[in-house]
Amino acid sequence: MGILDVFLHCFSYTFLLGAFTVVLFMYLISPSSFSTKKHGKEPPGPRPLPLLGNLHLDLKKPYNTLLELSKKYGSVFTVYLGPKKVVVLAGYKTVKEALVDYDDVFGDRNPLEIIRELTQSHGKLLLWSNGDSWKEMRRFALTNLRDFGMGKRACEDKINRQVQVADRKNLPFTDAVIHETQRLSSIVPTALPHKTTRDITFQGQFIEKGTTVFPLLTSALYDPNEWERPHSFYPAHFLDKEKTFVKRDAFILFSAGCRVCLGESLARMELFLFFTTLLQHFRFIPAPGVSEDELDLTPAVGFTLSPLPHKRRAISRM
Repeated sequence: MGILDVFLHCFSYTFLLGAFTVVLFMYLISPSSFSTKKHGKEPPGPRPLPLLGNLHLDLKKPYNTLLELSKKYGSVFTVYLGPKKVVVLAGYKTVKEALVDYDDVFGDRNPLEIIRELTQSHGKLLLWSNGDSWKEMRRFALTNLRDFGMGKRACEDKINRQVQVADRKNLPFTDAVIHETQRLSSIVPTALPHKTTRDITFQGQFIEKGTTVFPLLTSALYDPNEWERPHSFYPAHFLDKEKTFVKRDAFILFSAGCRVCLGESLARMELFLFFTTLLQHFRFIPAPGVSEDELDLTPAVGFTLSPLPHKRRAISRM
């Protein structure tokens, strides 16, 4: 081994040792080891790795990991997505309190960097805008939705189905099945990122202005304090003793507060009309050679959760 090889070997070893020492030091003094003494304690959470954050999140089901973390750290806790600090809100009462009772604090959006660049180049988007521009675009969107017929009989004529929304009260079990399917298989497990507009001490935890906040909607839909069988398909969640359909406050599928989905009533109407019409005309069974046990209900993870492709047979009832 030449002198140069020995030098390079020693240099590599020294560099790696130094790098390890720096990473270890950063880990020991990471933000999770501090608390804001001046204002009070910050939301707890798992200790992050420097720059990398909390790597133990299940990328296939990140919402499940967050649900498990809420059992350990409580309904208001912190995770780091890379170097980005995020406060997660879990449980119906906590999510509702933040988005409805303190909507002036938790109501702003915190757009992803790619969205920020897009809006700067192509104008504002309603989903990610804040302040007066958001209020103006929201009014414009609501006006156009009403002109289209949202919440009106005219909209039913545009969809042209045999059943009508007015029939819903006569089909309580059907309505309950639709709601329970949405509750158990929510396609949006967490609301779009919010951010705080000012410093706030929320449920005993200090959250500073500008902090990214994830309201975990799934935690409300699976909250054991609100649902008798949170992890089972149980349409009776939406039926009273007389088998009449009942609304549930914890059913916040479309978020809550000032940022609730504008098209909620339109989506509910369309879903009811399409679902009932399809079931009136067809019976759906697995394709030949496929058993019900082989159907994988695990969703594909993307911007939203979507079902995996399945082969089905639609048999006419006519």
